[in-house]
Amino acid sequence: MTTPSTPQPRSHIREIPAYVPGKPPTPRPDLVTYKLSSNENPYPPLPGVVDAARGAVDLMNRYPDMGNATLYAGLAARLGVPVEDLAAGTGSVALIYQLLAAFCDPGDEVVYAWRSFEAYPIAVTSAGAVSVQVPLTDDARHDLDAMAAAITDRTKVVIVCTPNNPTGPSVTQTELDAFLATVPPHVVVVVDEAYLEFVRMPDAVDGLATYRAHPNVVLFRTFSKAYGLAGFRVGYAVAHSEIAAALRAVSLPFGVSAVAQVAAVASLEAESALLERVDALVAERDRVGAALREVGWDVPEAQGNFFWFALGERTAEFAAACDEAGIVVRPFAGEGCRVSVGEPEANDRLVEVAARFA
Repeated sequence: MTTPSTPQPRSHIREIPAYVPGKPPTPRPDLVTYKLSSNENPYPPLPGVVDAARGAVDLMNRYPDMGNATLYAGLAARLGVPVEDLAAGTGSVALIYQLLAAFCDPGDEVVYAWRSFEAYPIAVTSAGAVSVQVPLTDDARHDLDAMAAAITDRTKVVIVCTPNNPTGPSVTQTELDAFLATVPPHVVVVVDEAYLEFVRMPDAVDGLATYRAHPNVVLFRTFSKAYGLAGFRVGYAVAHSEIAAALRAVSLPFGVSAVAQVAAVASLEAESALLERVDALVAERDRVGAALREVGWDVPEAQGNFFWFALGERTAEFAAACDEAGIVVRPFAGEGCRVSVGEPEANDRLVEVAARFA
């Protein structure tokens, strides 16, 4: 065996796909531009949240609370769960890495729908595990029967993203219950609820009841979307204490900053006002969805704060047309575009562009 002349990373590192973030709009002198590429909440944080964060900045010379004690206490009270059943991370995406690090040996399998959140294959490959991607149904929903059939003796983790990013539909509680009845008890099932607060549908998943009923279920949630703290990176998991402890054990020490912790706690205290904004976004989502259908689009059921346009080879053309109209969307080459619900003016421009492509 030849010894390399330079340091070499582990072999699977070269196989990690790149994460493509939503790009910001280019400022234009003739037009107000809008970013609809990252599923961000277009409303700024509430004044009380901003004031709390500013107060924490005065203590930036001190390390954050590594135990997230105040945040855990606030979440435990809000959710009605023991503190021992919580684990925080720098956004829910960090929790994916933590869970795979805690439960997957090299070569173990992770089953998830595809297309879904693009961080999944990145995190799985980073852990040295193997992705088992199960195609979505024709209406862009999870095929839970096919996912159950994909579980093997090598499966350690299954991920259910609901609502599914980037396509929009959610699974129902009935569907999830039937699926969980088929999953071996030693397999961890992640219910990724990053867009939980936007769901408005019959038989919606009750994540907390599901976690209480199934010791192998983990909920992933975030302050980035509905709560508007995307720039501060705060996510959390709810799981039975043994799984939560494993997530905390592999977490980055001092990962959630002091400012982020304070802002998250203040957001919990201001939750009723924040969720009024979510209701407004949902109403705007429904308005835009109706307008898209009127101009000829059959978009998948949107239960998050975004729409999915299955464009295939026209994806780049559609993204370019949106860019020309002053709105930046998130293209997935050869598949389609995800477009966030933003300001009404931005959404109206989206409908105008979509009408030309219907």
